[in-house]
Amino acid sequence: MASIKRYISSKVEGNGRSEIMFRLSLSKDIKLRLKTGIYIEPSRFNPKTGAISKPRANQKEISEIKDTERKIRDLEDYIYDLCEAHTLAELTKDFFEKEIYRFHNPKKERKPKEVEAKLQKKFVELVEEFPDKRGLSEWRHRRYGVLSRSLHRFELYRKIKRRLPYKLDFEMFTTEVLEEYEEFLRNEPAIFDKYPKIFEEFPAETRKARKSRRPFEKGDNTIIGIFACLRTFFKWANEEGLTKNNPFARYHGKTTERYGTPIYITIKERDIIADYDLSANKPLEVQRDIFIFHCCIGCRISDLMRLTPANIINGYVEYIASKTKADRSDVIRVPLTQRAKDILEKYKDVEKDGKILPFISSQKYNVAIKKIFKTCGITRIVTVLNPTTGEEEQRPIDEIASSHLARRTFVGNLYKKVKDPNLVGALSGHKEGSRAFARYREIDDDLKKEMIGFIE
Repeated sequence: MASIKRYISSKVEGNGRSEIMFRLSLSKDIKLRLKTGIYIEPSRFNPKTGAISKPRANQKEISEIKDTERKIRDLEDYIYDLCEAHTLAELTKDFFEKEIYRFHNPKKERKPKEVEAKLQKKFVELVEEFPDKRGLSEWRHRRYGVLSRSLHRFELYRKIKRRLPYKLDFEMFTTEVLEEYEEFLRNEPAIFDKYPKIFEEFPAETRKARKSRRPFEKGDNTIIGIFACLRTFFKWANEEGLTKNNPFARYHGKTTERYGTPIYITIKERDIIADYDLSANKPLEVQRDIFIFHCCIGCRISDLMRLTPANIINGYVEYIASKTKADRSDVIRVPLTQRAKDILEKYKDVEKDGKILPFISSQKYNVAIKKIFKTCGITRIVTVLNPTTGEEEQRPIDEIASSHLARRTFVGNLYKKVKDPNLVGALSGHKEGSRAFARYREIDDDLKKEMIGFIE
C-alpha cells in the first residue's frame, strides 16, 4: 500500500518560500521523490510531522495557509487514487510529474456554444432577460424588474464598499453573499441616505419623479418575494447548465410569507358605498363605481384594467388571468350581477379609451378608494399585520383599503356562503388547492355570538 511523507525543499525562493515535497513509497524497494508545486514559508512547516502551523492573529495569512493545507490534502488524495487505479509498472516518476501538472492545470469542461454565449452576458443582464425567455406574465415581469434593479444597486454598493469581487456572477453568489444581499435589502433606506447616487441610476420604484425617492423599509414578505424570484432564476440556470452553484442550498433565512386574516367589507358595507351620493364629486363617483364593479367580478387589478367590451359575452365577463397564464390558460367566466350590468350601462357612452370603464392609473385608483371609504363612513377599526415589522396593529379600514380589497370582498363573501374553495376558485381564478383560501376560514362574528349564546 502506498504512503506519502511530506518534507520541505532546502532551496528558498526569492519570496522566502520553499516547495513542499512528497516522498512516495510504492513498495519496499520503490520510492519516488516528487515536487508538489506548492510553496510555504519554512517556519510554518514542521519537519517531524509534516504539519503546517497557523499564525494567531494575521487573518490574511491564516486564510492563505488554510488554502495551502487544502491543496496539499487534495493532491495527496489524488496521488493515492492514481496508485489504486494503475499498475506498479505504470507508476513512474514521469507519470506522476505529468499528473501533478494536470492537478494544477485541469482542463476546463467545454460547454455547448449556446451556454457559452449566455455566459458572455452579465449576471444581472440574464436576470433581466429571464421573464421573456420563460414567457412569464406582465405581473411577474414587474417582480423580476424589482429584482434586477435591486441587484444593480447591490453591485454598485459592493463596489463603493470595495468588496471584491463586486461584480455579480453565478460562482461568486455564495450563501454568504446571499445573506449580505438580504442585509442590503433591509438597510436600503439608510444606504439611500448615505449613497443616494446608487438610487439615481437604478431607482427602487419606477414612478416618474424629478428625483429618486427614499425607499420604504422592506418587510419579510417583500424580501421573501424577491428571493423567490432569485431562487427560480438559479434553478433555471442550473437546468440550462450555466452553473452548478446553488446559494439557496444552505440558506437558512425566512422562506415562507406570512399573512394575516384577509380584510374585506361585508355586502352591507359594499352597498352603503355603492348607494352613497357622490354627485358633488364626479371623479370620485366614477372611481366608486369602478370599485363596486371590481367587487362584483373579483379579478386582479391588472386584469380589470385590461378588460374591453369584447370581454363581455352573453352576460358574463370572460378573461384569462395574466398572473398565471404561463402556467394555466383557463378562461375565467363570471356572471355579471344586475348591479355590475347597471354600472356598465351607466358608462356605455363615456370615452373609455377602448376599455369597459374609464380607468385611471392603479396608484391613483388606490388613493381614490381610501378617500371613498372615508367619505362613505366605512372607517371601522381592523387588526392587520404590519408588512414591515410583522407585528399586529389596529388601523381604520379606510387607511388600508386598496384595489385588492375589492378582490378579497368578492372571494371572502362568496367563501362565507359556499365554503368550497374550488367553486369560488372557478370564479376568482385561484388554482385548485390554493393556500389563499385557508386564510378565509375564520368564523364570522355573528356565528361566534350565536355559539357563545349556547353557554349563557
